[in-house]
Amino acid sequence: MTRPASDVVAPLVFDPYDYDFHEDPYPLYRRLRDEDPVHHAVGDDLWVISRHADVFAALRDDEVFSNRMGVSLDATAWSPDAHKVMSFLALDGADQSRVRKLVSAAFTPRRVRELTPGVQSLTERYLDSALATNAEAGEADWIRDFASKLPMDVISEMMGVPVSDRDEVRRLADLVVHREDGVRDVPKAGMEASIELMTYYSGMVKQRRRDTTDDLTSALVEAELDGERLRDGEIMAFLFLMVVAGNETTTKLLGNALFHLSAAADQRAEVLARPDDPEALVVPWIEETLRHDTSSQMLARYVVSDAELSGVTIPAGSKALVLLGSANRDERVFTDPTRFDIHRDKGELAQILSFGTGRHFCLGANLARLETKVVLNELVRRVQHFEVHADRAVRVHSTSVRGFASLPVTFVERSA
Repeated sequence: MTRPASDVVAPLVFDPYDYDFHEDPYPLYRRLRDEDPVHHAVGDDLWVISRHADVFAALRDDEVFSNRMGVSLDATAWSPDAHKVMSFLALDGADQSRVRKLVSAAFTPRRVRELTPGVQSLTERYLDSALATNAEAGEADWIRDFASKLPMDVISEMMGVPVSDRDEVRRLADLVVHREDGVRDVPKAGMEASIELMTYYSGMVKQRRRDTTDDLTSALVEAELDGERLRDGEIMAFLFLMVVAGNETTTKLLGNALFHLSAAADQRAEVLARPDDPEALVVPWIEETLRHDTSSQMLARYVVSDAELSGVTIPAGSKALVLLGSANRDERVFTDPTRFDIHRDKGELAQILSFGTGRHFCLGANLARLETKVVLNELVRRVQHFEVHADRAVRVHSTSVRGFASLPVTFVERSA
C-alpha cells in the first residue's frame, strides 16, 4: 500500500546558512532532538548536538570538546589562530585561564555595576528619541532607533572609544556577523570589517600604552597577576570579542524581548500594569526571553578524542556544533517549551544555557542582564502599551546570533 503523500516525512537536513532556517530554527531543532540528537550533517561535516543533557556535557568538558579552533562554524574562522580575534573564547586549559584571569582583573563586577548610571542616561536619551519618532510617525524601529545604539555605546564608553567613532565601529561590527545568502563562510565584507576593527583597536592599545586613562582599555593594559600582563594582541582580541559578541547579543536580546512579549498579549498587559514596580516582572521577562529565543544559538567545538553522546560516537578531529537554542527548548527539561511564559518556574530557568556553562561561561552575562534590565524597567515606566508589527519585522541572517535587523513597534506612552 502506498503511503499518502501527506504522511511522507521530509529528510532531516541541517543547514545553518539557510535563510529559511534563520526565520525559525525551532521545528528542526525539535526533529533533531527526537530523531537524531547527535546528527552528522554530511554536507558541512558537522556533528550537531541538540539535547540539553548532551549540550551541557559538551560545554563542561573542554578537554574533549575544545575551543582551540574557535567557536564559529565558518571555515575561515575555524583555525588554531582563532584566539587572535576571539581572545580566551578560543583557548583552553592554562592559556585560557591566564588570559581570562587577567581580563577579569580589569573587567570586574564592580566596573560593570558602576556602568548603571551611564546605561540609565543612555536609555533615557535614546528612548526619548525613539518615542518622539513614534509620536510623529505612528511607530519607531526598535532596532534602528534604540536597540542597535545603546549596547554599542555602553561598550564603547567603557572601552574609551570616542563618540565620533562609534557609528563606524557599530557598522563594522554588524558586517562581521552578517551572512550573505548562498555564501557558506564569512563574506568578503565581513573579513574586511574584521581587519578594520583590529587595526582600530591596535591604535587604541598603543595610545593607552603612551597615555593611560580610566577606561577599560587602560585597565587591560595595566592588569597584572603574578607578574603576568596582557600582550597588545591579547587586549585587541578581547576588545574585538566585546564589540562583536557583547554588542550584537544584547541588541538581539532587546529585540527578542519585545517581539515575544508583544505576541503574548495577557503577559504583556501584566508587565505593563506595574510601572511603579517594573522589576518584579522585568527580570522574569528577560530570563524567559533568554530561554525561549536566545541571541546566541550555536557554538562550534573541536573534538580532541572520540566522544560518545546519546549512544553516538563523534570521532576525534571532528567539528561539533552545540545548539544552545535547541537545548533551551528541550522537553526533557522545560515544561511546554514552545510557550513563552514569564511565570516559568525558576528551577527551570536556572537550567538555561544561553550564556554557556563551565570554564567558558560568558564573562559578559552580567553586563547583558544589567543593560537589558535598565532598558526594560524604563520602558515599562514610560509606556502603557506597545505593539510589534511582526509582519514587517526583518531578521538578521547569521550563523551565530538570532534576532532582528528591523523591528517596527507602535508605542502608547503613559499620561504625564
